[in-house]
Amino acid sequence: MSESATPRRRYDSTKRRLQAAETRRRIIDTAARVFVERGYAGATIPAIAAEADVAVETVYRSTPGKAGLLREAIQAMLAGGAERAELPVDQRPGIERTIAETDPRRQLHAYAATQPGVWTRVGPLLRVLDEAAGDPDLAALRAELAEQRLHGLHRFAALLADRGVLRVDLTVDRARDLIWTLCAQANFDALVTARGWSHAEYRQWLGEALAAALLPSSG
Repeated sequence: MSESATPRRRYDSTKRRLQAAETRRRIIDTAARVFVERGYAGATIPAIAAEADVAVETVYRSTPGKAGLLREAIQAMLAGGAERAELPVDQRPGIERTIAETDPRRQLHAYAATQPGVWTRVGPLLRVLDEAAGDPDLAALRAELAEQRLHGLHRFAALLADRGVLRVDLTVDRARDLIWTLCAQANFDALVTARGWSHAEYRQWLGEALAAALLPSSG
């Protein structure tokens, strides 16, 4: 038997994976917008699929249900988009700059500089989460996000302690709690959203507040 003159086309699995990853990112970024525009109840999977220009089945295959999709959308906005969310936290540009800075005061100002963008992006989604408080899956998500933030700030406080820059009376846990409180969404909402501070004014205030709370007095 003679062999076919036309070779069998090799299945390009790498291209398929890249296309699937890009579709998933588009779904997540679209979902973030739809959740904010329509609320949790109004952001149905068919509505998100239509806005992302994909089949409903594609959304279900790409993400773990509606609550899981909200989780992915929040994580994406924390990172600055679905593509950045795939990076380890310490490789994201703002955090990378903060870790690399060796002067403690400038390091705290570098971290403060990340906060207006974070709360501007993720704040509307967190309000969606709060408004759907009766859903048990979302209650679990709220607890998960709080634990994630606490863990991340503990790592930052430990980094400051390892570099020997904290006030001598501060433990890592107490430093973490101070950062947690000063960088809270409530402070951003109070000063920027309610009182009309600019992002630059907020960054400056937060950097100085962190330095005053965490570093030894220069006087």
